[in-house]
Amino acid sequence: MKPTFSPTDGPRLSVFDPIHDRRFELGTSSPVRPIRIDTDRFTVPTDNAVEIDTARLVLPYFVEAHIRHGDGTLVRELERDSREKLAAAEYCIELHAPIKLSLFVESEVTVTSALERVAFDFGAETTVRVGARSYHERPADTVRTTADAEDVMAAISTFGSALKTTSPERSFPTLRGHPPAIELGDRLEIPDRLTPPDTGIHIEIPPERERVYVVAPLAYYLGATVVPGERSRIVTDSGFEHSLDADRGFDAEVERVLKQVLFFDCLVRTEGLYPVELHERRAVEGNVELPLADLYDESLSERLDAYLSVPFDAVRDAVPTWRLSMSVTPEADNVALLPYLVDELAVVQRATAGTSGRTRATTPSYVDEFVRSGESSRSASFARPAELTRSTEFGRSMDVRRGREEIDEPYVAPAETDALEQAWLGIGRPFGANKLLRSAFDHRWERTASDGDIDIDIVCNDDRMRAEYDHDDRALYGQRDELPFDVTVHENLTTSALERLLASETDFLHYIGHIDERGFVCADGTLDARSLDETGVETFFLNGCNSYRQGFGLVENGSVGGIVTHGDVGNDGAIAIGRQVARLLNAGFSLRSALAVVGEHRLVAKQYTVIGDGSVEVAQSESSFPALYRLHTDGTDDEYRVKITTYPTADRGIGSLYVPYLDDVDSYFLAGGAIPEFSVSAAELIYLFQLEQLPVFFDGELRWSTELSFDLLS
Repeated sequence: MKPTFSPTDGPRLSVFDPIHDRRFELGTSSPVRPIRIDTDRFTVPTDNAVEIDTARLVLPYFVEAHIRHGDGTLVRELERDSREKLAAAEYCIELHAPIKLSLFVESEVTVTSALERVAFDFGAETTVRVGARSYHERPADTVRTTADAEDVMAAISTFGSALKTTSPERSFPTLRGHPPAIELGDRLEIPDRLTPPDTGIHIEIPPERERVYVVAPLAYYLGATVVPGERSRIVTDSGFEHSLDADRGFDAEVERVLKQVLFFDCLVRTEGLYPVELHERRAVEGNVELPLADLYDESLSERLDAYLSVPFDAVRDAVPTWRLSMSVTPEADNVALLPYLVDELAVVQRATAGTSGRTRATTPSYVDEFVRSGESSRSASFARPAELTRSTEFGRSMDVRRGREEIDEPYVAPAETDALEQAWLGIGRPFGANKLLRSAFDHRWERTASDGDIDIDIVCNDDRMRAEYDHDDRALYGQRDELPFDVTVHENLTTSALERLLASETDFLHYIGHIDERGFVCADGTLDARSLDETGVETFFLNGCNSYRQGFGLVENGSVGGIVTHGDVGNDGAIAIGRQVARLLNAGFSLRSALAVVGEHRLVAKQYTVIGDGSVEVAQSESSFPALYRLHTDGTDDEYRVKITTYPTADRGIGSLYVPYLDDVDSYFLAGGAIPEFSVSAAELIYLFQLEQLPVFFDGELRWSTELSFDLLS
């Protein structure tokens, strides 16, 4: 599962990452024949590499890049709208593209950059080494543990072994490896090779499994061991101590420490290999008196001491909005999903109410209305987090099958957070959050690599909902010239035809039609996905009433994740949601983030939820991150105010850098949430909007940039 290289017409060199279905193409001066070479010829971590002969390499759009001499010394940081000639020498060029690429060349280099292309000219045909690294990694090993809290502590203490460095650069997601997998068993078994780094940092907590869940991401990022203690605190070998039993509560204090430590690492790393102009550093330097340059060379424990000496209020407004907030119930089975949550550096909160800062949830009005009205005329129960205890007896609110086992779950609503996305792990059928299932993550790693084409099947089993795809498959998916889509539309399928389709391998299924308690409504009856032996559908959008159970069945039987509904949705609302979600997925938003964006302005979206692994994306973003633009006039026809919200992805997570493609922007931003507003001319906005399909909130509506640009022109 390493990146692969292949020549294509154009001429171009195509690089494909099979782990995350990512593709990036480099234009060449003439057809090339890539020759495999050893990766140890590169100074940065590299999964696969080739050698080609070309006089020029051209990127299809601007990406962030760093040009270094062969010894690693930084020469230039790539800027937009520039041209520069570098004298003949050894150069290593880091490209922060959808796949991490490194170019090594010994020649002169003329760099010409613009928003829509970047060209590297070498003067004459020369040999170029091209290395590629996937942003995503798998668990390298497996830890087995019992459900005993102290054994779980020992298992979590191995997570730091996945860090590729303990320097401030570990704030880059590419330098944070995937923690080892965890399996529940009858004894604790830790492979000898899973040795945590010697950071001298320990986290002491009372031996309660729920508290271990909460500290798992922090322990991973700090490379800390977790040990039993009477009080909750962080201690170091040098004598530093920080209490986690703060006034804000245990869960909130752990969250604060994780965010603050990563944030300061992002600032301090600008003193090292990546000396970029960082907006957030400028924003807090007047409020924070820390010797950032000196801290770069300090140990992790010494930096921790310095970072936590700063009140959180001094940096709160500059910390990026976190991607994922996770509510976790107490069950022991949840231990097995912790590595996947930690890999996303999620903020974890206990999903039970009570003392010591545990999550307190309020029930949104739309949930009360849904439960009072009943689901498809059946009784439904709602359990607030206070009721989710080990002794709770749940009412029969829904039936889902795991194999032949019937599982009853109450409806739940996690506490509101400021995170971009929310998820729920454990007992409960959540509103407003991604329902995580262990099987989804198992299936993600079991799936074989595709050929690079994005296979999409649209099924319309209701003639009244044809407007959702307009008889034009490219109206929903495939409007991306640089990505190979294979879109097939199916209408009025029979049960046997739908069963065959669900059994076949496809990247994404968009189902339009009715679903009832028996299953998918077909031309000759119903098909229950829970009865299938297996499915080849990787991800899905089941845009029909009450599709939660069918989505559950697909994930249990082979899928990775999808979007489903809790109850009845009207045709008009379903059509509108279907079209908007489809276009967001097409633009590179994950299942979770696409639904979060739609939910901002359509109440009916509250009836939809994500089941399985909600971080999965159907297509990659055309630029570095999926982004939502909020646009309003500046009082004239020639100026607009623009606020951009970035959505970190599975392969470019918290700690990544973002550069908006706007004039007069002279700094980088940390990805995650909204960056400061910009004043933009109409001409610049029109140019930007015609380059890429971007979602834009304008005049209270969710619009699309390529269409909106024509309105701005008129």
